[in-house]
Amino acid sequence: MTFSILARCLHSGQFGIAISSSSLCVAARCAFARAGVGAVASQNITDPRLGTKALELLAKGNSAQTALEKIVSRSENIEYRQLLLVDKAGSVAHFSGANILGKNSVATAGNVIAAGNLLNTERVPQAMIDCYLAHEEAPLGSRLISAMQAGLEAGGEEGPLASAGMLIVDTQDWPLADLRIDKSSDPITDLAALWQEWQGEMEDYVTRALAPEMAPSYGVPGDE
Repeated sequence: MTFSILARCLHSGQFGIAISSSSLCVAARCAFARAGVGAVASQNITDPRLGTKALELLAKGNSAQTALEKIVSRSENIEYRQLLLVDKAGSVAHFSGANILGKNSVATAGNVIAAGNLLNTERVPQAMIDCYLAHEEAPLGSRLISAMQAGLEAGGEEGPLASAGMLIVDTQDWPLADLRIDKSSDPITDLAALWQEWQGEMEDYVTRALAPEMAPSYGVPGDE
């Protein structure tokens, strides 16, 4: 019921994940990332605990593949899960259980991985990877959004999409971007529009947290 892309940006060191689904509020359950550690997607009959467990394993120095193997060997009902990981070295790993729904596939390249289930065509993840790699100089968020649009154009999910989200972490303990379209008839388009607005403001909010005396105007009524 989901397709997603995870990446480590070679230029910035940021980690990001973009995801969409025919289910509501997909990013709240399926997207996980930690600055300096990695990114994880836990999807298909989702168990969010696997995302947090995978990040803890990565934080302890496990590679994406080793962390994945530990999760798979220790988790009940793993045959229902689809997991994607990218670690701080840019290595990726994935698992798709025997009970994954519908057409499912995975595509990988250095520092990036895409996968989905209940897809219209198994070509969707590769289309996402190809698009991501074709925009090397763009900001991570823009590359992830473009990849999601490419996945949709390649066929996307079998059913109509209902939600989408994007999570990006940089060097802070909190997300640089945590954007969610939890219910929409066109969630990827709405996510792209939200990203266009947010990318111009997100660094200002980091400044407001770390050095408020240097922060720009808030731009709200009464702010002088």
